[in-house]
Amino acid sequence: MLLKNKTGFVLVAAALLVLSACSSESDTAVEETQPAAQETTEAVDELDPCSKDQLDTLTAGTLTIATGEPAYYPWVLDDTPESAEGFEPAVAYAVAAELGYAPEEVVWVRTTFDGAIAPGAKPFDFNLQQFSITDERKQVVDFSSGYYYVTQSIVSAEGSAIAGATSIADLKGAKLGAAVGTTSLATAETLINPDAEIAVFNDNAAAVQALKNGQIDGLVVDLPTAFYLAGVEIEGGIIVGQLVADPNTPEQFGLLLAKDSALTSCVTQAVDTLRSNGTLAQIETTWLTDDQGAPVLN
Repeated sequence: MLLKNKTGFVLVAAALLVLSACSSESDTAVEETQPAAQETTEAVDELDPCSKDQLDTLTAGTLTIATGEPAYYPWVLDDTPESAEGFEPAVAYAVAAELGYAPEEVVWVRTTFDGAIAPGAKPFDFNLQQFSITDERKQVVDFSSGYYYVTQSIVSAEGSAIAGATSIADLKGAKLGAAVGTTSLATAETLINPDAEIAVFNDNAAAVQALKNGQIDGLVVDLPTAFYLAGVEIEGGIIVGQLVADPNTPEQFGLLLAKDSALTSCVTQAVDTLRSNGTLAQIETTWLTDDQGAPVLN
């Protein structure tokens, strides 16, 4: 009986040793897998949210960029943004490159100015057609950081009623025009506030035609556009002067995105990089005229 009990004890002890060994091996295996799992988690955490494969674009693997219809020089050369010729296509392709997109992975679409700044879904990833960043617009769309500082100005023609204007007061009796929905129009309304109602046009092309026809004395546009219109489009064209609403808060153009777009921070990061490394300044020097010969009207 005693021998049987001893045998039973030996068997039980052996079984316990086997179980203990199995448990130890299992614990070791779990411990060995934990660093690998931790490394995987760290790798996920370190993924760049602005890398191309992480961007939530309208079409996977493609960056859809919008501009106006038509788009004018010096902003876009020959109304062909695909050529990368002109200030804004050059900026667009530089931003695309920062985001990891090759030129052949960029698709261009066209929108109206008003349609782009209206609330709702957008048929593009970002849009650039001289959209000034304003608090009012930021309620319904997103903007990148500014890619260009701009001033408004008045373009006219030699012999017009405002050709000799040297101050804002000289413009009070003028018949002025501007494109609908633009900061050019807002500047004319708030800074000049002319006696006659400002003529509002669907786009600058219609406004230029009105100026040529003598329907308005002057057209309010951004300064680079004014240089082009005065030098190319309008016979005897002149720039009456610049309009600076607040020198302490310069007006900026930004890339426009849908409200709360997942791309906004990454597009802003790209613009900031292009500004800090001098690319934006180089593009501006290549495509935009400086402000010589355009006095500020006070």
